[in-house]
Formats: sequence, C-alpha cells, structure tokens
Amino acid sequence: MQKINEMGFVRVAAVSPELKVADIDFNKNEILQQISLANEKQCQIILFPELAITSYSCGDLFYQSYLLEGSLKAIEEIAQQNENGGSIVILGAPLFLDNMLFNCAFVLADGEIKGIVPKTYLPNRAEFYEKRWFSSEFQRTRSDILISNKSIPFGADLLFSFSNLPNCKFGIEIGDDFLAVEPPSSQLAIAGANLLFNLSASPEILNKAKLRKLLVQSHSARTCSAYIYSSAGAGESSTDNCFSGAVLIAENGELLNDGERFSFDSQMEIADIDFEMLNKERMENSSFFDSPKQKIFREISIEIKYPNPPLSKKKEFFREISPDPFISKEAEIDDFCKEILNIQTTALAKRIKHTQLKNIVLGASGGLDSTYALIIALKTLEKLGLSKKHLIAVTMPGMGTSKLTKNNIVKLAELLEINLLEIPIEKAVKQHFEDIRHNPELKNVVYENAQARERTQILMDLANKHNGFVLGTGDLSELALGWCTFNADHISMYAINSGVPKTMMKRVLDWIAKKEFKGETTNVLLDILKTPISPELLPIINDEMPQKTEELIGDYILNDFFLFYFLRFGFSPEKILFLSELAFQDVYSSDEKKYWLNQFYRRFFAHQFKRSCMPDGVKVCSVSLSPRADWKMPSDAAPFNC
Repeated sequence: MQKINEMGFVRVAAVSPELKVADIDFNKNEILQQISLANEKQCQIILFPELAITSYSCGDLFYQSYLLEGSLKAIEEIAQQNENGGSIVILGAPLFLDNMLFNCAFVLADGEIKGIVPKTYLPNRAEFYEKRWFSSEFQRTRSDILISNKSIPFGADLLFSFSNLPNCKFGIEIGDDFLAVEPPSSQLAIAGANLLFNLSASPEILNKAKLRKLLVQSHSARTCSAYIYSSAGAGESSTDNCFSGAVLIAENGELLNDGERFSFDSQMEIADIDFEMLNKERMENSSFFDSPKQKIFREISIEIKYPNPPLSKKKEFFREISPDPFISKEAEIDDFCKEILNIQTTALAKRIKHTQLKNIVLGASGGLDSTYALIIALKTLEKLGLSKKHLIAVTMPGMGTSKLTKNNIVKLAELLEINLLEIPIEKAVKQHFEDIRHNPELKNVVYENAQARERTQILMDLANKHNGFVLGTGDLSELALGWCTFNADHISMYAINSGVPKTMMKRVLDWIAKKEFKGETTNVLLDILKTPISPELLPIINDEMPQKTEELIGDYILNDFFLFYFLRFGFSPEKILFLSELAFQDVYSSDEKKYWLNQFYRRFFAHQFKRSCMPDGVKVCSVSLSPRADWKMPSDAAPFNC
C-alpha cells in the first residue's frame, strides 16, 4: 500500500465553518467538529478563516474582555482536544498583548500552540475598519508571548517546517496581506515555504469572486507554491456586509479546489498537494535562488502525526490525476485547441515568410500524423493569404499500404480540393533491395526502413523541384520513443508536429473535425482518427494490418503519461508508477504499467541520438525534446528502471 508523503504529497484541508457572530462556544464546537471530520480523512494541515473563533464582524465587541479571554481559552481547548487527532490546525483569533490587539493566526499541534502570526497589512477603507481595533505586525514589540506558562513564538517572521517531512514548509498570511504590493508570502516563498495559507474574512461584492480566484491562482504560480485560502462563511454576514465562505486551493497556477459559496453550512475542501513538484519547479526557476533574502525567518519544526496517509484506491486520493495530462479540461477545450492551432500556424507561417519558399511538400499517408500536418499546412496558407495550390501532398503506396488509409487520403484530398500526387514506391524499393543484395522475403528492419527512406528521398527531391520545403509529420511521442527511422521520417525541413504528443494531436484533430469542418469531411477525419496507428511497412494479410504500433511499443496514452511526468517534473520511476496506478487503476494491471514504464525508459534513453540532430519544430506545450529549446541529454546515458 502506497503512502502519499513518501510520494511527495501532503494533505491539506481548507474549512469555512458554520458560525455565529460573537458566539465563541458555538464556533469552538463547530471548529472541533470540522477538525474531527478532517482527521477522519487524515488531513495533515487544516486551515480555518480569519478570526474564526470570535467571527470577524464583532466590531467594538473586540474591546470586550469577555470576548478576548473567551477566545484565548477556546484556542487552548481546541489545541488540547486535538492532541491525539494528529493534524496541524491554523486558526484565526484576536490576541491582546502589550496594550494592543492583534488579528492573528494560531498554529496548533501536539496539544499546544506552536506559534502565533499577526496580520501585517490592515485594510482601512470602504467596509473595512481594522485599524480601529487592531495593530499590525509593524507595531509588534516582542518575539514571543507567555501563554499558560509556556513561551510561544509570536510574529509574521515565523516559518513552519516538519521534522519528519523534509523539503516541505509552510507560511501564513492573513486576509489583505496577499493584496499588498509585496505580500508577506513572497518572502516566505523565497525562504522555502512551498505551502502558503491565507486566513481571510472577505465580504462579497459583485465580481469579487472572480478577482479573488485570479489572485489566488496567479500568486500560487508566481511563488511556485500551493496557496490555500479560507474565508468566513454566510453566518458571518451582519449589518451591511454579506460573506460567502470562499474556499480555494491552488497549486502552481492551477485551481485544484473551488468550494461552494453562500452556504450557511460548514464547507470543507481537501487536496493532496504535490510539494515535490513545487520544489522541482523552483529548482528550475532562477528567481528563487537569485532573489535577495530580505527577511530572516524563525523556523519552527513540527512533527506530522499522520506521516503517510495510506492509499490503496483512487477515491482515497484528494487530487485528480488525469490519464491525459497534456490535455486541457473539457470546459476549456475550445480555447486550448485554438491556441495550439495559432502556435503551429504562426510558427510555420514565419518559416515560409523567412525562406520565401511558398510551396509545402508533405507526405500524406492517410494516417493521424500526416493528416494533422496537412490541416496545419492548409490553415497556415490561409493565414498567409496563399492558395491551396502551394500545398503539394504526396501519397506513396508501398508494400504495406492499406486500402483504408489510401482511400481516406484520396477522399480527403478531393473534399479539401487539394492536389494529391501518387508515387508508388514498391518498384524503386525492390530495385534498392537488388542493389544492396537484400532478400525481400526477409521482412526485417532493412525491409521496413528502406521504404521509409525512399519516401523521404522522394519528398526532398520534390521540394527541390518545386522550390519548396518538406514539412515533417512525426510527433513528440514518436521522438520520445525513437519511433522514427533515422534519416527518413526523422528528417524534414520543418517538423511541425515535433512539439505535439500523440494524445494531444488526437484530441485537437477530433475538435477540428467537428468544429472546423462538416459533412463528409468530418466523417473522413473521424475515420482517420479511428484507424489503428501503424507504419504500414509490412504486407497486408487478409485486409488486416500486421503492424499495430501500440501493440509493439505500448499504448500512447500510457507513454504520453510517462513522458509528461518524466520531462515536465523529473519525477522518479516510483512516483510515475504511483501516479499511473491512480490514473489507470481500472484500465491496466500493475504489472502492465510497470512493464511499459520500463519499456518507455529503455526506448527513451536508447534513442537520444535521434533527438540530438532533429530538425527545427515549434514548441507547443510545456515540454519539448528539441536539443535547442529544452532537452539536453547525453546520447549514451544508462536508462532508469522501475
């Protein structure tokens, strides 16, 4: 049974509890109830809103000793009652100290208060009057406070770490702190905090939710952190202000959780944060080690009582692991596909404008890659105001060409009204076999690669003849696996698909078929998408393709999954396998996933030499295998093993 901390995850909960204004007993009991529920889910850190014990809307009641003494007593009771619960609790409450009142976050663990963080920036505009009651971090005069005869660290210069969870730290800011020109969390992030918690009590007004979400996501992206935000709920509403209970969890710019707003019931959102991924991002982000450390933080170490919540099923993991990590969420798919088309067509248009070679020569087999490249070429010519006659599509049937793929490309060419040259290669390849004294009955790599190289020769010579250039069709997945013939489909004058993995290409072509075309053209494109992926180099037997690529090298959805986490985050084989168990739990057995992951590593490491001399091709997604843009790897490195 895998344990999430061992895989670089930590489980957090953000809670907006049901509350009553100034009713400390009610609020305390509800907080304890929510802590109990979070403990059942084995949450390791639990965040509550700003001034959650008293409520935020107390106004001049904050001057009442009854409220202040009751608040501190409730904090101590919550800490004691959660001693055996195991979680770390971050809870908002007022604190009277040195004739000043502070709006604070109390960090509770092991049955005691571990640290107290005061708010730094106090809003004092419109509906906010915090400076009427509270003093800020800037007015703090001491670094610790005595509570129940125990000295507690006090200040916004506190950074919390875990004695039994290396490389994971958290920092705290409160409410409008994160709206400051230089939020406290920025310095906390530079100091090593990869989890940032915000206790808030933000009244709702029109369009504020959209801005709040944007700020949380953008701040998590800018700081390469997880940003966990919890605001006071509907029960906080009083007089002229309405509160909604916004609960947000973002990680490196991506919103993982967005809780229900405007509920009077308690709301809880739980997420498993990938702090290892955040650390990998920071490792490659020079701003983290170049930024001057302007502030010195006091580090407080806490032991996590649930080191490693066990995980045996996907439903026990509080995080979506998509089997298609390259693919955008369905709700955003239109913008996603349009952006890819814009990137590819603009890059290709620039190459055409620069070289002044207006004719594009493209091998069109009727398979997925060449069909996609053909569509990109047509869209590019359209962008440049050039006619379709500048596209020279060539089909080159050989020993393994199927009727299905040939018929599809012929039909598609007719529907798109483009000229399609047909140049059979069988005669030329057989002559080549005679020249090199190869027995054509021996259907080995020579038999296959000779056809691929013959096709490339034809395309290159046609490009010279027509004053054009060869547009490559091979994709990112094939480059990763070395599934391209050296000095054949491996080579072109511009590799338009080299930044697009197979799964992404299929999704975009499906979108193009349904959104950009209609009728019979749509049907042909969808039929091409359904056709088994094959190099079609071995003779057809009883109308059946003897070569199906995914039977030989593994399903592309698996290989692209491995490729994403290997390239994008540099995860270990164990972690990639762990994530694949969650993403493909009911699709592949554990043995199958492990086998194909090892095959992925073997192929990836063996074929770096092909990537070292690959042609130009536009980077599309967050990873690329170009030796110029992204990936620099020795060609003779030993493969990883799982």
